[in-house]
Amino acid sequence: MPSPTWTISELAHEFSITPRTIRFYEDQGIVSPGREGRNRVYQPRDRTRLKLALRGKRLGLPLAEIRSLIDMYDSPGDTTAQLRHYHGLLTRHRQVLERQRADLEETLAEIRQQQESCEALLAQRQSEPSSAQR
Repeated sequence: MPSPTWTISELAHEFSITPRTIRFYEDQGIVSPGREGRNRVYQPRDRTRLKLALRGKRLGLPLAEIRSLIDMYDSPGDTTAQLRHYHGLLTRHRQVLERQRADLEETLAEIRQQQESCEALLAQRQSEPSSAQR
């Protein structure tokens, strides 16, 4: 029994992405569809690689790291080395995200403070006689 295949439209629909996104990943060497006439035909390997690429994108990983991880998935190499590499990549990425979260929390606190000052000034102006309002 032949393995299942997918068209670009079927994969785009399944993953809620555009065919252009899939062609981008094809240009990057992440998926390598075959051809049936003028149509691209994606094998299970392509579907898995696309799924992994989209997951890496959601995690915010750079394309080079996504490609590296996907290539590791394909290779029959030492699983321990692959796991160590993946663990290190995740650790570095988590540290970046935690720094970004700290920056966001600091910025949000500053915005809250400015909003409170603005609200206090607005309340003060509303209680003044109408001739003083601007």
